[in-house]
Amino acid sequence: MNTNPLPRTSFGAAGVLEGVVADFFRRVYLWMTLGLATTGVIAFLVAGSPLLIQAIFGTPLRWVVFLAPLGVVLAMSFLQERLTSPLAMGLFFLYAALNGVAFASIFLVYTGTSISVVFFITGGMFASLSAFGFLTKRDLSAMGQFFFMGVIGLIIAMVVNLFLQSPALTWAISVVGVIIFAGLTAWDTQKLKAMVSGGMVVSGTEAARKLAIFGALTLYLDFINMFLFLLRIFGNRR
Repeated sequence: MNTNPLPRTSFGAAGVLEGVVADFFRRVYLWMTLGLATTGVIAFLVAGSPLLIQAIFGTPLRWVVFLAPLGVVLAMSFLQERLTSPLAMGLFFLYAALNGVAFASIFLVYTGTSISVVFFITGGMFASLSAFGFLTKRDLSAMGQFFFMGVIGLIIAMVVNLFLQSPALTWAISVVGVIIFAGLTAWDTQKLKAMVSGGMVVSGTEAARKLAIFGALTLYLDFINMFLFLLRIFGNRR
């Protein structure tokens, strides 16, 4: 006979919560992985077609290709409350596909081997940092806000360097960029976990499905930016 049901009840509640969080992150990492796969496959296919390369990057169409992903992600951010989860998912994969077209240009600059090596390095770093953000008991809010402000400084430095074209500044921006998005990976993971475990969304609801998609978008952006900055540092140019 159970004479002290409280420990079992508490353990059961904790187990249910852990299951909810685990299920949520499985969805987040699944959508993120599929998004990265979409980007990679399209980038590879476009880069392998001289006709497409000329049509896209040899004409003013390249500006549409480079600016379109930004337009999609901004639209998702501004319309987040109004979007349904299927529409949000569609826009996420549209964004990943447009990035694939834009990122085809890196195959023209860097060797395929170095792109693959840097991708796997980024994958290892991302997995470690996301796991740290998920498991740590330390509150990363202050660090996250610091790195978020760092993104603004990074953008300003990149704009300035468009005019200076300084190799030293380019290298410094790349190193700082890796550090910033490494920190944001841990912070964003912890923030998503806190939102789910804190009861801000109910498992299985439309809000939970939509949060998983936007969580995937957030971590996708952390991964992609970290990859691009690492590629600038370690990539072998053609």
